[in-house]
Amino acid sequence: MNDTELARQIAEHAGRLLVDVRASSLLTGKPLGKVGDELANRFIIEALRAQRPEDALLSEEEKDNQARLGVSRVWIIDPLDGTREYGEGRADWAVHVALAIDGVATIGAVALPGLPLTLTSSDTLARPHHTGKLRLVVSRTRPAAEATAVAEALGAELLPMGSAGAKIMAVVRGEADVYVHSGGQYEWDSCAPVAVARAAGLHVSRLDGSPLRYNQPNTYMPDLLVCPPHLAERILALM
Repeated sequence: MNDTELARQIAEHAGRLLVDVRASSLLTGKPLGKVGDELANRFIIEALRAQRPEDALLSEEEKDNQARLGVSRVWIIDPLDGTREYGEGRADWAVHVALAIDGVATIGAVALPGLPLTLTSSDTLARPHHTGKLRLVVSRTRPAAEATAVAEALGAELLPMGSAGAKIMAVVRGEADVYVHSGGQYEWDSCAPVAVARAAGLHVSRLDGSPLRYNQPNTYMPDLLVCPPHLAERILALM
């Protein structure tokens, strides 16, 4: 099984586990999110250790092992991106399984179990043509001032949405046009979605136009832009 199919299978199975847990649990909110996070993380880590024992791992739910810095292939995992949305019974949450090779988000699978849908870096995707106002996805709870300013400058409408994975997949699928994030994330928040977006031909970068680098000593990533290439220069100039 190649890396992309492995990522897809693991992300989809973890997503089904999370759906089943939510359907059968008496918990809601943060307690449910914590249980789901732990369950999905345990499954993903065990599956990757069994299937790719030579590769390194970086997960939101695992203690960071800096030995990964000396390894070319590092799986970067967010077992439940959008814990709040998951706990609230919403659909805009995701499971991220990515493989960074030499610091580049190369392989990715993003499961959206609430739809259900899984997108990977090997999918052939054609974004539908959109002729109306540009649509910019933002956090539904704390939209960044920079994103709001970009939307005003572009005459774009704001689309509030949950997890980073759900937002970036909305751009990949053509349901939105731009994702500008300036509030800080971590590598696991974006690695898998960025791999899928890159493979779909979208522009991905920091807000200063520099490339996104993964498997870094500090896993914090301050900002991110995902959009069609023809919009990138204009948006980067605004930033």
